[in-house]
Amino acid sequence: MAFLGVLMLQTRFPRLPGDVGHAGSFAMPVRHRVVAGATPQRVVRDGDPALIAPFIAAGRALVAEGAAALTTSCGFLARWQAELQAALPVPVWTSALLWLPVLAAQRPGVVTVDGAALGATVLRAAGAAPGVPVQGIHPGSALARTLLDDLPQLDAVAAEATVVDAARALCAAWPATGVVVLECTNMPPYRDAVARACGRPVHDVMTLVHARWAALAARP
Repeated sequence: MAFLGVLMLQTRFPRLPGDVGHAGSFAMPVRHRVVAGATPQRVVRDGDPALIAPFIAAGRALVAEGAAALTTSCGFLARWQAELQAALPVPVWTSALLWLPVLAAQRPGVVTVDGAALGATVLRAAGAAPGVPVQGIHPGSALARTLLDDLPQLDAVAAEATVVDAARALCAAWPATGVVVLECTNMPPYRDAVARACGRPVHDVMTLVHARWAALAARP
């Protein structure tokens, strides 16, 4: 049976239901594969190109096992969308940021785990305009420390409040924003709370992979 392959960063923080790293988050069969050495620091802040080859190798291994498409556990891997797609024989959906060109007419804005790191280079690699509004979660928050420093504890209630606060700040600073895109693959558990708080549609990596998987399955 065909399945969705998930290329995982090497992390230890908890994965809540809805998170791309939680098998129960998916409506389709899924297999996860950890890419050794792909830490949050190297992917998010360093953008270390030495990681491209191990991600390709892990993707090829999943394809050999029967993966019909691939996604990842970090939205910042959009910076290598072109390289990964060129090297792999199945659709590669690196990031929720791939929603941005699709939703351009709805004036999307982004909530990200690291506002300082998400710049024009990553946005262009995802096919988005470099001027898309971007709001990071508070860099001193417990959620930012858990995800970027890879800590073993996660307070789900505090994490939800942190993501909601960032989304509210996004919509206050850019009131024309028509849809919120959650860059971070650990944020889908808070999608509904963000939608309620902001009164706008919210998309993330899980809505992306489910929409694209359904389109893939519908092909003749």
